[in-house]
Amino acid sequence: MRILHVLDHSLPLHSGYTFRTRAILKASQGRGWDVAGVTGPRQGDMRVSEETIDGLRFFRTPAPNPAPTPLGEWREIDGFARRIVDVARAWRADVLHAHSPVLNALAALRAARTLRVPLVYEIRAFWEDAAVGNGTGREGSARYRLTRWAEGWAVRRADAVAVICEGLKRDLVARGVDGRKIIVSPNGVDLHLFGAPPPPDAALIAELGLEGAETIGFIGSFYPYEGLDDLIAAMPALVARRPGARLILVGGGPQEAELRAQAAASPAAAHIHFIGRVPHDQVDRYYSVIDILAYPRKRMRLTDLVTPLKPLEAMAQCRLVAASDVGGHRELIRDGDTGTLFAPDDPMAIATALADLLADRPCWDARRVRARAFVERERNWSSNISRYQPVYQGLVEAAETGVSWSRLPFQPG
Repeated sequence: MRILHVLDHSLPLHSGYTFRTRAILKASQGRGWDVAGVTGPRQGDMRVSEETIDGLRFFRTPAPNPAPTPLGEWREIDGFARRIVDVARAWRADVLHAHSPVLNALAALRAARTLRVPLVYEIRAFWEDAAVGNGTGREGSARYRLTRWAEGWAVRRADAVAVICEGLKRDLVARGVDGRKIIVSPNGVDLHLFGAPPPPDAALIAELGLEGAETIGFIGSFYPYEGLDDLIAAMPALVARRPGARLILVGGGPQEAELRAQAAASPAAAHIHFIGRVPHDQVDRYYSVIDILAYPRKRMRLTDLVTPLKPLEAMAQCRLVAASDVGGHRELIRDGDTGTLFAPDDPMAIATALADLLADRPCWDARRVRARAFVERERNWSSNISRYQPVYQGLVEAAETGVSWSRLPFQPG
């Protein structure tokens, strides 16, 4: 079975999107499937039409001449659709598997009709909500409504739909999409990448001045929806209860300057450390010196519907996890069992939850073991990938026999 994945971007770029893609493709190879990816024009300035990275084959699409919205987007869709057709024909793809955003689905739908091959469309987030969350869009705007409409149009025309969590599935069903064509393919962790968690990095502890400290950390991108302003605002109350508390912020993003200014003005400024972006191969060092990974996401549609990847990675690293009580986190964390949940948008609730967890050190080891076991059992990519098997097989058989996918007895779970 040959599956061509239609992607916004991929390795060598680093993002949660590319790491999920890598995990899917690697796990697919482990099952004996032939897989490749074709990336859209937003991959960036590519000087090659094809390359192999980490044993994965990627085909590239040149960017069209720039144009204002919506002409620019339609040029992207048109050029990407033609590139998908060319690659799929030459590579002899059995199934197209497009991944959000919806521009990819629109291009893949055109290609699938031309090629007469089935299409799976996988939604990792509703892009209109993601734009609101990162501050580049406004809920209810014309662009928001158009993107939402396009998403529904694409979902209804795809042969099967995958989503990364139950929240997204419930939302699509509420819009009238047949739940039988939707599978949940949750975020997972490639445990081969993590292996045994490393011991605390003594050199890094000394470099950062963390000897004897109780460390709270965040590793990721600094977007408004992550709630890092609430975490910084919680630090004075946390330090009042736990004078050895330190906050380590690793990464960067659109909100970085604003967060640095907020931290500098805080009474707890001496307890807050911005590390900046670090090479991917150095991230484990920072995980090793952090006691609790904090994820204070704000409550909004994006965070209630979408499960993040970072808490799973922290659990795989045997780190303690504390997160806001939003829908996406509740799918990953059992409060008081595998992690701690606190009220969102509430710095005092964050401070209280973190202080209580820091004070309850005897519970740490057992909680870490339970969290790691949860990832191994329910969020391991080597097992998650099996959810695609009946979908792919059903689509290929339907294409070969001319039977409509909707008439197949299989119902995705």
